Amino acid sequence: MQIINLFKVTEVLLIYTHEITPRFTYVTRHLFVHILGIEISYSSTVEDFIRHKGPKITYTRQPLQNEFFIRSHELLFQQGIDELAIQVETWDELPCYFRTNERSNLPFDIFAAAFFLLSRYEEYLPHVKDIHGRFSPRESLAFQHNFLKMPIVDLWAYKMLGLLQQRFPDLEATARNYSFTPIIDVTTSHCYARRGVLRSFGGMMLDLSKFRLKRVWERIRVWFNPSRDPYNNYDFLISLHKKYPVKAMFFFQFAEYSTYDKNVSTNNNHFRYLIKSVADYSIVSLAASYTASEKLDVLKEEKKRLSNVLNRPVKYTRLRYNRVDIPHSYRHLIEAEFTEDYTMGYTHEIGFRAGTCTPFFFYDIAMESAQPIRIFPFAMHDYALLRYDSTEELWEDLDKLYREIKKVNGRFIAVFSNELLGGRQRINWLELYESFLKKYHA
Repeated sequence: MQIINLFKVTEVLLIYTHEITPRFTYVTRHLFVHILGIEISYSSTVEDFIRHKGPKITYTRQPLQNEFFIRSHELLFQQGIDELAIQVETWDELPCYFRTNERSNLPFDIFAAAFFLLSRYEEYLPHVKDIHGRFSPRESLAFQHNFLKMPIVDLWAYKMLGLLQQRFPDLEATARNYSFTPIIDVTTSHCYARRGVLRSFGGMMLDLSKFRLKRVWERIRVWFNPSRDPYNNYDFLISLHKKYPVKAMFFFQFAEYSTYDKNVSTNNNHFRYLIKSVADYSIVSLAASYTASEKLDVLKEEKKRLSNVLNRPVKYTRLRYNRVDIPHSYRHLIEAEFTEDYTMGYTHEIGFRAGTCTPFFFYDIAMESAQPIRIFPFAMHDYALLRYDSTEELWEDLDKLYREIKKVNGRFIAVFSNELLGGRQRINWLELYESFLKKYHA
């Protein structure tokens, strides 16, 4: 009786290199496993490489035979930080750097190029920080060479895949699906309500002193009916997330009052009830305060308090004002036992700070190892949209961003702040948010 094998054996791609380093395995796993869904193995033994009958490539200075060869840049075999001479050129239509030579099947070493972006290598180099201690997008290679709005690492990976499949037709990538995750950043849950007598009275006096009569009227109205607070849009947002089925995430600040942290008191029962009610419909986690991003003990305390309100572990976080300080911020998050971070992006520029729309693990260059925290990079923060002069220009750029992510079936993560969604500016933010969900949720 003939037995028919119904299960196709997945081809394993063997990669030979002269030295298997943590940097090398880190970046190749991101490109092949996380982006392309291809199983890989490594070898630094020539005999094993020659015996392998499946698809294989070499990543070293010289090819071994007539195999698929990528000439290696020295970056993945170094340790620490050095000044790098980077010349950005084009690979067909894609910007790229770290040119190889005519014997290489790829004209650029995309492994080293991707590591430079994913590790945030440039943020270890001397640079000028802004008033909140942040790395400026204008300091980045991607901004300076006009590829910030492209998930360039993912695009490189798919371009490489096409060339590999020409050589190895049986090499199959695992198709992934486009996904969309809207994030609601709640650093100020209410504009006027739930703020206590002294803070409310002080706010009233400040508005009167500056003749902000519209705000005075809004305050009085909300005092008599707290449900009319302009930031109280939670039921409406949840209804939108059901209408355009998305798995939204809410990040609530749960911090003591300070110069940059002015949310409702953590002891306010109405505020606690709000958090628990939103958690019934969406993922809720911690928007770490400005103070917590600098002080580990405060970060741990905020995490513990929010966990007690939710009666479940808190594993995800965002940092106030997107204050990522490489590598110290992620060391603190790991020490506080967070497993996922949603801060990797720029507040005032749309695009991909780390060059990818695929979640990746943080690589600590000082420790030369991948760390146990997964980074979910966002492509857009709503504050970046304030600089647009027209809604036509705004949607044109967002449509381009969406198309770039769809090309690689990546993850579109967008951050909307509770303050803007509840604001009364020239943009109707709630209408814009609904249009955003309608256009990009699938």
